[in-house]
Amino acid sequence: QVQLLESGGGLVQAGGSLRLSCAASGRTFRTYAMGWFRQAPGKEREFVATINRSGGSTDYADSVKGRFTISRDNAKKTVNLQMNSLKPEDTAVYYCAAQGRYYSGGYYPREYDYWGQGTQVTVSS
Repeated sequence: QVQLLESGGGLVQAGGSLRLSCAASGRTFRTYAMGWFRQAPGKEREFVATINRSGGSTDYADSVKGRFTISRDNAKKTVNLQMNSLKPEDTAVYYCAAQGRYYSGGYYPREYDYWGQGTQVTVSS
């Protein structure tokens, strides 16, 4: 089992940057593929980025490709999301998630077993 705690959200102007971090508890962090999702008011939770267990493979939603970068440090048990060139449409609560069934992460919330409490990101125009 793993517990996740996000940090790093906040208010930023369009074009700015934020770095989200997700700290995991437990000794088996390296056995989990990780993902970042987001949920805006009135919308469903959507995929943002995923990284496999080793950190050697990543994938992104088309809407953030080229602007966001996911990374992980298995020794520190953290996964990060560097967000650049932020847009107002990136405003949402961002969630960190973990799944232990497969080496690579998935694209749907139902594929993940553990979730953080979320961190708010607000991008002003």
